[in-house]
Amino acid sequence: MTTESDTVETWNVYGAHQLARRLALPELDRWDWGIPDIGPGIEAFGDVNGLRVLDLGSGLGRHAAYLAARGADVTAVDASSAQHQRALTRYPDTPGLHPVSADAVAHLRDADPYDLIYSVGSMPYLDPDRLLPALANGLKPGGRLVFSALHTNSHGNGPSTEVIPRTESLRLPGTTEDHPVDMWVLTPQLWEDLLAQHGLRMEAVTAINSPKPDNHVSYRLYAARHLQRVPSLGGHAGPVPRNDDRAVDRKPTAVPEEATPWPR
Repeated sequence: MTTESDTVETWNVYGAHQLARRLALPELDRWDWGIPDIGPGIEAFGDVNGLRVLDLGSGLGRHAAYLAARGADVTAVDASSAQHQRALTRYPDTPGLHPVSADAVAHLRDADPYDLIYSVGSMPYLDPDRLLPALANGLKPGGRLVFSALHTNSHGNGPSTEVIPRTESLRLPGTTEDHPVDMWVLTPQLWEDLLAQHGLRMEAVTAINSPKPDNHVSYRLYAARHLQRVPSLGGHAGPVPRNDDRAVDRKPTAVPEEATPWPR
């Protein structure tokens, strides 16, 4: 089994590989949460103008730059030094964008609280028992957490029903080289329960599925809000609105091989 430090080293390998390739990815013309052109886009946030925002696991920084261009003050945090270097190289002096090389939990312990914290596919690489207390402390009362997470992997394995990591394989772009990385691939109910324990109330869960019939890769987009006061452990602060897809989310579904793509 790998560790979080192993995961950071894997992202360093990825970042160095991408720096060496000098692949000029275009700026985003539409926000996505895991599968291009599928599911909600930036509208999942509402108006971000003037908000203090954290991008957790920011990678190249294209999503963070997209928000900064819309008036947000965005801190883009990545624990991988190579990924951070990619962001600095691409965005050396972008107004409203602040790339930071740091462990997300360490950053959240030291930073002033944010209005909005989001993550495009990166949260499942961190132990939720370590991350979620820091996230709760790093959000202002009433602040929002919005993140996408793998739901079903490329081999058709649905989410785990226990809060334990499992090993997924990530392939370097343009190669046949795979890297094992542990991830917390959890059911929506587990995510909801974990968030509630730290004073975060789930507001919506949206399915993001591949449109290709032979590709069952599936993500879930989660939106939660920091409560004004933290509920007692194990308690919920009232009913949680659910979209029509939520009933499907309660069970593992099946999926194939871009299920854990390299994000951004």
